[in-house]
Order: sequence, then structure tokens, then C-alpha cells
Amino acid sequence: MSHRRQRRYGRDPELSVARATIDGMTLARYRDVLGIPGVSQLTVVALLTRVPVAAAGVVLALHVVLGLERGYGAAGLVGGAGTIGAAVGAPIVGRVVDRYGLRPMLVVTTVANAAFWLVVPWLPYAVLAGTAFVGGMLSLPVFSVVRQSLAALVPEAQRRTAYSLDSMSVEVSYMIGPVLGVLVATQVSTAAAALSLGALIVGSGNGLYVLNPPVKSDAARGAQRPPVRSWLRPRLVSLLAATVACTLVLAGTDVAIIAALQSSKQVSWTGVVLAAWCAFSLVGGFVYGALHRGIPPLVLVVLLGLCTIPVGMFGSSWWVICLALAPAGLLCAPTLAAVTDGVSRVAPETIRGLVMGLHSSAVTGGFALGAPLSGAVMDATAPRWGFAVAGAVGVLLAFGAALATRGVDPRGQPVEAGPAASSAATASAIS
Repeated sequence: MSHRRQRRYGRDPELSVARATIDGMTLARYRDVLGIPGVSQLTVVALLTRVPVAAAGVVLALHVVLGLERGYGAAGLVGGAGTIGAAVGAPIVGRVVDRYGLRPMLVVTTVANAAFWLVVPWLPYAVLAGTAFVGGMLSLPVFSVVRQSLAALVPEAQRRTAYSLDSMSVEVSYMIGPVLGVLVATQVSTAAAALSLGALIVGSGNGLYVLNPPVKSDAARGAQRPPVRSWLRPRLVSLLAATVACTLVLAGTDVAIIAALQSSKQVSWTGVVLAAWCAFSLVGGFVYGALHRGIPPLVLVVLLGLCTIPVGMFGSSWWVICLALAPAGLLCAPTLAAVTDGVSRVAPETIRGLVMGLHSSAVTGGFALGAPLSGAVMDATAPRWGFAVAGAVGVLLAFGAALATRGVDPRGQPVEAGPAASSAATASAIS
């Protein structure tokens, strides 16, 4: 071993070789995934297209509060209308992709988004609230399209790493998008922010149209659509419930962080705490994608909830919250990656767009439930209970999802009775 390598890894040759091997294996998994034709291009386009989508919610809220001079409750109603619209529209848009292909869907949603953001600055509040629902239904489905395309491009054995990389990309998008949206809305105007956002989303739609990533294999293009009862089974339902549980915990934590810092008069540190939370998630996602074997999604949801429960009990100082968030933060990206990977595995390829649309609806539903649930509890008690309730509800939902899959194998088929079958059913209920 060279003197330079001894300085890098230490004096123990065996330890240095072990460390070099681990480093190589960790990076090799990501190199292998990015080396699959089309994946690296999709990863770059996904990151760029998600930034304006991530900023949409905060820009719309600031426009209601600052541009229309309404309260945060009014902003929440507009945001809620858009959220409900997105939850309703995601499976419909996914079905369009399954039946007609990606590009026709992109044309419709890109034009609809252009029209929506073009008129936002001039709509009165009552009209904006109704229009937000329609805009949500026809929102550009960047997240589900990218996940569906990854399922088409990446073999099952490598999807965990691919979806971990995708979850890290989402974290980066949400670290950049809202900050830029707030900057333009507060330093220029909310109208300028809305128009700029519309232009960027149109650019995102055009980028995906040009890239045109595959959403299914050639063999699945002419295949017949399977009946609903053949794929809407307990296994898929449990994974969708796990998705709701995960995002409910994340949304509840988000609101609880703001409330805890506001109660301790440290609200100016909110950006730092949220950035630290995202950084922990990035680290966790990177490690999870490099593991030799994955962790069952429901186990990760339970761990995420359990680690979230005590966060507010340690104190309300910003640096204490940062440290307390570390265990839960490390589990955020891995949990999202695991449930997405699970859904992609049980979804029939011919209707994967529809199923990934249902997954997107579950993500949206969890976010829509988590924030008001945590907020209502904190209004009645104290900020620390926002963390506790969000985590506890997430754990309960995960256990309910596990019970739903008792007696079925990992592919969602019934298993026969008997000692071996009983063990398989127990394992599948948490996998």
C-alpha cells in the first residue's frame, strides 16, 4: 500500500482495504443505475422540472396573502382546493398516459398550466379558489411520470437505488424551489412570481416532451388492461396506506417545526432547521440506496413515526430541534423510496400510470391530512404535541396496513394455511 493511501485510510492495511471496498460498492450501485441508458438524462430533467413545481404552493399562498391581502386561512383554502384537485386528477392523468402515451398528456397539462398561471394575478379570490381545483386536476405530473419511467427503465433489482436517487432529487428540488418562489414574490411581486412560475412549468413540460422517457416496455404496449380485482389487492392498498402515513408524518412535522420555533421566538431560524432536516434526509437516502438489501416499507414508516414522536419533548431551541430531527430525518428519503419501489413492483405494467397516479394521490392525501391534524392539536395544546400526534398516527396507519396484508404473499396473492404459510404471511405483512 502506498504512503498516500496509508495517510488516507490509516495505518491498518486491512481496515483501509475494507473502507475502500465499502466506498467502491456504495458508489458502484449509483454508477450502475446512472449507467442504464436514459436514466442519467431523466435524473437531470427530473431535478430541473421539479423545482418550479415545488415552488407552486408557496407562490400561490403568498399571492393570496400579499397580492389579494387575505389571511392565511384563505390561502389555505386555495391551497386545499389545488391539493384536492391534484389528488383527484393524478389517477386520471395516469390512465391517459397508459392509454394514449406520454406526449398527448404533456400537451394537455402544459397548456392547462400555462393558462392557469397566466390568469392567476388577475383573478378575484372566489374565482381563484375554484380555478385552483381545476388547475390541480391538470397539474403537470412530473413526480409520477419520473417514477413510472424509472420503473420502465430500471430492472427490479436496481430500483431501490434508483428510487433512493429520485427521493434525494426531490429533497434538492424542495430546498431550491420554495426559496426562489419566496424571493421573487417578496422582492418583486406575487404577480411576477406567478407568471415566472408559469413560464418555468411550461418549460418543464416542453423538456419532458422532448426527452419523452419510456413509460412502459414494448411488450406491454399492446397488452390488454387487466381487471381491477386482479391488481387492486391488499398488498397495493397497504402500500398506498403506508404512503399516506409517511407523508402525513412529514407534513405534520413541517408545521410543528414552524410552531415550535414561533413559540420560542426563534422563527427566523426556520430555514436553517428545515435545511438541516432535508440534509439528514439526503444522507439517509444515499445510504439506503447503497444497501445490499432493502428494509420493508412498513417497518420504515413505523420507525419514522416513532422517531418523530419525541422530537418536541427535548425543547424548542432551534439547535435542539435540529439534533432531535436527525433520526427521523435520516428515515425520510428511505421511506419514500421504499414505498415507491413497492408500488412499482406490484403495479401491472399496462396500467402502471394509473397505479402511480394513485400513489401520487396517496402522497397528496398524506400531506393534506398531516398539516391540519398537527395544527389542530397544537392549537389545543402545545407545539410539542404536534410532533407526537403526527408520529403516532403514522405508526397506527402503518400497523393497520400491515394487518391488511396478513395472509397474502409479497405479490398480493393469497397464501395457503399452515406453519410455513403463516410465517410467509407474517413476513409479507411488514414487507
